[in-house]
Formats: sequence, structure tokens, C-alpha cells
Amino acid sequence: MKYYSLNQQSSKVTFKEATILGQAPDKGLYYPEYLPVVDPQLIDRIESMSDVDIAFEIMKPYVAGSLNNEELYSIVKETVSFPIPLQPVTNNISSLELFHGPTLAFKDIGARFMSRCLGHFLKNEEREVTVLVATSGDTGGAVANGFYGVKNVNVVILYPKGRVSPVQEKQLTTLGKNITALEVDGTFDDCQKMAKQAFADADINKKKFLTSANSINVARWLPQQVYYFLAYKQWKQKEQKPVVCVPSGNFGNICAGLLAKVTGLPLGHFIAACNVNDIVSHYLQTQELKPKEATATLSNAMDVGNPSNFVRIIELFHQQFPDLKNNLSADTISDEDTVETITKVYKESGYTLDPHGAVAYLALDKYLQQHPMKKALYWKQRIP
Repeated sequence: MKYYSLNQQSSKVTFKEATILGQAPDKGLYYPEYLPVVDPQLIDRIESMSDVDIAFEIMKPYVAGSLNNEELYSIVKETVSFPIPLQPVTNNISSLELFHGPTLAFKDIGARFMSRCLGHFLKNEEREVTVLVATSGDTGGAVANGFYGVKNVNVVILYPKGRVSPVQEKQLTTLGKNITALEVDGTFDDCQKMAKQAFADADINKKKFLTSANSINVARWLPQQVYYFLAYKQWKQKEQKPVVCVPSGNFGNICAGLLAKVTGLPLGHFIAACNVNDIVSHYLQTQELKPKEATATLSNAMDVGNPSNFVRIIELFHQQFPDLKNNLSADTISDEDTVETITKVYKESGYTLDPHGAVAYLALDKYLQQHPMKKALYWKQRIP
């Protein structure tokens, strides 16, 4: 498998090269040169397969030529090593709980997969690599945990001052060893801009071997599609494709889900649940993608004013806006409605939502009220 830059100004690279580079030299995101079709037999027998076997089969074509079967199986076995249950909340809505990993956040799968890939690829390197990552909350903790103690890898995390939770800040700042966290007086977008400037700076790159651990890196982005397959494995109404609602910030997660759908996983309509940082909601209404300054909200991991991965979603649908809009809609949820939803759902079902899950739950509930025959699932991305 080779990967090309969406800016079309750099040479194609292998999965190994794309993982190590993080971002293409022309500052574009890497994208697979073709999309593998999911074997229909995998879908037919998915309920009888182990989670590790499912992850192995899904990721195999994407790493072809860079990892052999034994190496890949070992990596996915360590990646999918905790439960990812699909929990019913109402008769029509189920929650895929992605907080059972070591840092209590959905990014554990992508971070664990990438850290193990990068550690494998660099095991014979004499140089040290510096993983530079911007975080709005979840990414930093997952990356820090995934790379902690990995030989020849140093991690530098940029996080916005006052915009991550106290628990997340402790996850970033208390490990030590090969993990360094730097507080930035600004927003997540400022952190992301600083990281991208570093990757593009020739002088810095002469002195430091830099790579990224954000979802712009294919080794972080692609394994996220695995838990969409694990959700479908647990989906009881196989005769009806589930509507999927994803709390969205930098759009790597929902992009992976749409990739799974396009390549053959039987999923229905997708909803991007946004907080007031609603760049994609605006785009789907106007066809104008206008980044803006990020606004701080209760669902802080989604406070992104310039979502990097949305260009991959546009590419996934061949730059055809009607096709994209037929598969994806978006809704914008306020902090006030987020708090009200947490209270309402707990009173009615006893189920506790975190703010990010509440944004997704309400966006999904509103959609189902307009489409009453549908059944759906949403992502509960972190523990309350």
C-alpha cells in the first residue's frame, strides 16, 4: 500500500514512511492510493470472530509492505486489549463505550496502534525521534501513555492553557521520563499551528527527527475504523443499518467511520455532532469551509476551529458535495443543551453522559425524532 499527499506535491510513500513522516513534505495529509474493499465474508461471520482477528483483517491491507502478518497481529493484539462494549441506553439508542482503555478516552486505540508501529519501525534507528503532538484534551493523554518508555522516542505535547480538564492535565504532565508537556497560552488551533510550523521548518528538522501523533498521522487515523467494526459486531438488528453519531472536533474519528462505511461496513447515515465550534455544520449548509477561532466549551476535546481531517472526508467522496451530504449531516449543540441532556438522560435511564457524549446523544435524538423508524448508536468517548 502506498500513500499520497492530498496537496499532490509530494511523492507517494509506504505506510512505514507515512507513519514516520506524519505529514507530507508539501504539508498535505497522507491518504491511501486505493481503498481496500472489506471481504463480505468478514461481515457475515463478524459475530464469531475475536476482536483481535477483526482488527487484524481490517488493518492488513493498509500496512501491506511495511508490516508482515506476524508483526501486525502482535501490534493489534496489544492495541485491542480492553473491552469496547455497546450499551443500550433507550430502545432506539445505544452507546459505544470507548473509555475502557488506560487513559479513559477513545483515542487509546489509535495512540496504542501508532506507538507500537513507530516503535517497531524505529527499533534499528540510531537517531532519536521526537513525536510532536497538539492536544485539545484526549490525544495528549493517550499519546503520552502509548509512548511512555518507548526506546528512542521522545514525546512533546502542546496543550492550551486552561482548556483541558484537571485529570487530563495530570495525565499529560506527571509521567516524566520521555514525555514533556508544554502549556500554550492560546487555543488548540494555536497548538496545532505551532506543530505544523515545526514540521515545515527546515532548520528544526535538521536538528530534530520530528513526527506527529495527531490524527493527521495515518497510523493514528486508520485504526480508529476498527471500533466501528466492533460496534457492528455487537449490533443486534443486522437487518437495519445503524445511524451513527460521532462527537467531532478534528474529524479524524468520524472520517475513519466513513472510511469503514465506504469500504463495505453496513452502516447507515452519519451525524457529526458539534459544539459551537461548528465549522462543518456551516459547510454542510453553505458549501463554504471557513475556519474560525476556537471557542472554549464544556466538551473541550471538540474545541477545534480548523478541523484538519475534514479534507480526508472530502477526498473520500471524491470532492462531490452531493455525495458527501447524502452520507453526512451535522448538528450544533450548545453548552446549555449539553448540561440539560446529561441531567435528562440520567433521570430517565440512569445512564451517565460526559459532555462530549451528551453532544452526540442530543444530536442523534433530534435526528431520530425526524426519522422515527431508525435505530442508532453514538460514541461515549470518555468516562464522566
